Amino acid sequence: MTVLIRIALAILFLDELLVGFWNQAFPESFYNHFPTVTLTPPFSEHYARDFGGATLGLAVVLGIALVSPRAVFTIPAAAAYSVFAVPHFFFHLTHLDHATVGQAVFLTTANAVVALLGLLVIVLTLVRDASARRERPRPEGPPR
Repeated sequence: MTVLIRIALAILFLDELLVGFWNQAFPESFYNHFPTVTLTPPFSEHYARDFGGATLGLAVVLGIALVSPRAVFTIPAAAAYSVFAVPHFFFHLTHLDHATVGQAVFLTTANAVVALLGLLVIVLTLVRDASARRERPRPEGPPR
């Protein structure tokens, strides 16, 4: 199960690292070339760099969880990511007015997958750790 957790974390980490770096370092290029971003309001370097920095911050905590996939790291990292990703999915789902069918399918699918991956990391971590607790031998001794 830890392998699945690491795979999901790796996908989220790489996604946030790429998007965050591109947006932070080259905000106008990101706005002009990232698929479907031009469907949003006009370019703002300030918002783009802020979003890039916040995204890189998420990449940091996801990277820590990826390297050390203990619940103390994976659950907060995945929860922080999900606090962003789930509303982001619903925003795009309800703002497809000017999108082509292909853009709408891409946006909906890509945002749904990564939003679900964040939640999946939480669930898999809880299941893995609950299973590990059940398998541990209990110490012998008088009942408490």
